Amino acid sequence: MARLIKTEREVEGRYETIWLVVEEDALDQWPGGPLSVVGQPAPRKSGPARARGEARYIGDLRPAGLLQAAVLRSPYAHARVRRIDLSRALSAPGVRGALGPGEAAQLDELAGYHGAPVAAVAADSLAEAQAALELIDVEWEVLEPLLDPDEAVRRGQLLQEPRTHERGDVDQALADADVVIEAEYRTQSVVHNALETHQAVCVWEGPQLTVYISTQDIWGVRNEVARTLGMERDDVRVVCEYMGGGFGAKNNAHHYTYVAAELARRTGRPVRCALTRREEATASGNRNPTIQRLKIGARFDGTITALQGDYIACIGWSGWHASTAGPMQTLYACPNVRTVEYPTRLNTPPMESFRAPGFVEGTFGMECLVDELAARLGIDPLELRRRNHTDSDPAAGRVYSSKNLLECYRRAETHWARRETVKASSKGPWKRGVGMASQIWGGGGGPPAYAWLRIGSDGRAQVVTGMQDIGTGSRTVMAQIAAEELGLPLDRVDTSLGDTSRGPFAVAAAGSSTTPSMGPAVRAAAADAARQILEIAAQRYERTPEALRLAGGRIVATDGESWPLSDLLSLLGNAQILGKGARGPNPAGMGVHTFGVQVVEVAVDVETGQVVVDKVYSIHDVGRVINPLGASSQIEGGIIQGVGGTLSERQVLDAATGTVLTRTLDAYRMPTIADVPEIVAELVDVPDPNLTNLGAKGLGEPPIIPVAAAIANAIRDATGADVRELPIDRATMLAALRKVNEDAAAKERHGTAAAV
Repeated sequence: MARLIKTEREVEGRYETIWLVVEEDALDQWPGGPLSVVGQPAPRKSGPARARGEARYIGDLRPAGLLQAAVLRSPYAHARVRRIDLSRALSAPGVRGALGPGEAAQLDELAGYHGAPVAAVAADSLAEAQAALELIDVEWEVLEPLLDPDEAVRRGQLLQEPRTHERGDVDQALADADVVIEAEYRTQSVVHNALETHQAVCVWEGPQLTVYISTQDIWGVRNEVARTLGMERDDVRVVCEYMGGGFGAKNNAHHYTYVAAELARRTGRPVRCALTRREEATASGNRNPTIQRLKIGARFDGTITALQGDYIACIGWSGWHASTAGPMQTLYACPNVRTVEYPTRLNTPPMESFRAPGFVEGTFGMECLVDELAARLGIDPLELRRRNHTDSDPAAGRVYSSKNLLECYRRAETHWARRETVKASSKGPWKRGVGMASQIWGGGGGPPAYAWLRIGSDGRAQVVTGMQDIGTGSRTVMAQIAAEELGLPLDRVDTSLGDTSRGPFAVAAAGSSTTPSMGPAVRAAAADAARQILEIAAQRYERTPEALRLAGGRIVATDGESWPLSDLLSLLGNAQILGKGARGPNPAGMGVHTFGVQVVEVAVDVETGQVVVDKVYSIHDVGRVINPLGASSQIEGGIIQGVGGTLSERQVLDAATGTVLTRTLDAYRMPTIADVPEIVAELVDVPDPNLTNLGAKGLGEPPIIPVAAAIANAIRDATGADVRELPIDRATMLAALRKVNEDAAAKERHGTAAAV
């Protein structure tokens, strides 16, 4: 029965209460542990098509009459267009149309950052379009850029009001603490650098617009485009069959879609607008830098009694305010917490969601602070974390639907116990050490999410949803769930997705929400189809439906007799069995989160400052694991991305002008295979008993969250240096080592003076 409910939905730390209609989710969870298909390692079903080049990405599309668009971008971090003349560009060879400021959404005469879109040209070829950009005459009024985040706070230049969280009496708790540590941590701007650049192809057919786009959210793009262009939603179709990564940067339509749509409308021809790799470096968004001024108070026994944090999130010209303070508010059982977050608006490239936005940065500060406390108190860092563990969400005051972080800690003990062995292997200038950090994140997903399932007389099943697979293997996971419920081999189940006109509404592939949102809907659809099959089989084989079940591609009766499912389905001819399913609501009054811990081994060359990450043990509690092979791949990807963000990656701006200096992959140092450590992935794999018919949570983002803190803590273990700024490149490392030597020398001088 359909129910109208009000429930809470969380995506990347943003909560909202929504009304929606859901079907009853009456299915009991499967027993824990690996089943016939679910819980078994499965290669990606799309792997052969990708490897053979058959998978169609946006760049592969060649509709008849396709035009290519190029975008004129601001060379200044802050400037205004006084005058612009497109006439010379419009008369250039091959040019079919041009747009100035205000003629397409997000083409603005006021440029708020270096690389902001201002004008655009469509031509028969990309080379002609790019050449025409040189012919656009622009008169700029160059304005003073605001680049200093502290100055932005002083001026009140914020995207929104400061966000405050307070519980208990922090000032009194700090005054009463046996130990207080205060430190400042800084994180840098990091660029997504997905393999496939941002791009869209727009095609008009009468009043209807089809947008082929590399996106993580086809329904979100549909709604955004319809709203922006003043169209009915159903007049906008969005297609994304395959995509080459997004990491959070492709949740929206962005300027290139509106440029392509408007130029296509004016020219009457399909138009592609694709960012070049250089444009990716300036205009595709980033993980925003932060400044974190933190304080922690504790008793001598290690009990954390007070936490205080002032967080400046350097959002840039636009974006949204992710919660950098989230880990401080929720990771440990502290009764006295005060956080204030300032989202500053600067003349820098805009923030976009980036794999666990806010929590990657906030966990770096929080978990380094906890380790500095452990060192001050002389308490083992793992033991300190255990002593401050909480079974409920201390910020929201509600229990967790499930939490197995203590089990993660228990499994980490073996790796943590290698500390002395690793340190003893230090040789010459190479000092070795071990560090750790905990992880908390959302990832519970939520409704609305719907799926259909179609079974024909050929005995094959097809899952139909309006979701997209951003490269995480969602096709395979959904097929596994359906195959398990239908008792079919995995190779008999296909998945159709990526088109708003050919499947029911699905969630964005963001916030680690795809599997926990779509998986229960797919299972419900498969169960609906299975019920119909058993009803038909009962009539065919003269049993009751209750006396039959599906297993191994057969219909099995309780009396032991069985029949091939294909025999029954072959009777259908052109008829089909259609199942439908919806995702039920989240458990009321409970917090749904993921947890984990990482133990990292590093080597530091104290003469050159080079840091090498040797091993990462990554242990996660994400409920039921559907595909252990795909899950391990997610962990490896998150850690490699985290290593890059910790040791080398940084979007560098000119300090005076705000110009982006790292506009090539030569200048922007991403990790190579030589930088990849040995990664050991472990999954607790215990279904959340309160969460949907699967008990599964998301894993896309958790693995990157603790990486930076664990590496920094391992560096402290190896060298004694407190590294409080990312990236930890050689210059940063050498500065931290010099600080250690200077502090030791000062301590020795003071000790000598006292002796005299």
